Amino acid sequence: MRRSTFAVALLAGLGMASQFAEAAGNPELGQQKAAACFACHGPAGNSAILPAPADQWPKLAGQLPEYVAKQLHDFKAGRRSNQQMSPQAQNVSEADIADIAAYFAKQRVATNATPDKALLVEGEKIFMKGKGRPDMVAACIGCHGPNGVGQGNWSAVYKTQPSLLAPAIGGQHPRYVAKQLTSFRDGSRANDTGSVMHNVAMRLNDKEIAAVAEYVSTLAH
Repeated sequence: MRRSTFAVALLAGLGMASQFAEAAGNPELGQQKAAACFACHGPAGNSAILPAPADQWPKLAGQLPEYVAKQLHDFKAGRRSNQQMSPQAQNVSEADIADIAAYFAKQRVATNATPDKALLVEGEKIFMKGKGRPDMVAACIGCHGPNGVGQGNWSAVYKTQPSLLAPAIGGQHPRYVAKQLTSFRDGSRANDTGSVMHNVAMRLNDKEIAAVAEYVSTLAH
């Protein structure tokens, strides 16, 4: 696949339908409505580090509100499945989703202060430059932006912007990032439009996934 074609395909599947981008929530109301989320995700969206092998709850602080909304809609519709989140999402109204997403978007993500330094060099290389032949992967920064801030305004990059956007991943728990990439790779998570993240992750081995996850966990935004 030509590099330009691959890059366009990558943009098309990273997470957010434009229909969800229109609703702007109220972060003040969202703080009250998000109380049920705090036990797992933390009062400011910075979830505690859980001991392995427990699944790590993701940080929601600083996440693009449209992406949070997209995931909640996917949990409600069954496009994404999780033992805890699938039933929780059923009880959240459309207005509540927008407000909760707006609240977490206003919070500041805490970065990983004790990374595995042995993985950082390889992780930075893939994030900044991607991977060459034979298993080509576009640089993560191209979609997820400098410091992993995510991308919600493609009009600044393309004349015809995609209908989707890339989530913020900077500062996320490395174990959570690695789990999501592994799940995209094996197909147990499949709410990526056009299987784009599956196609990316299947080109990364376990060590490369761990390296990318470790690197992005150190990025502040």
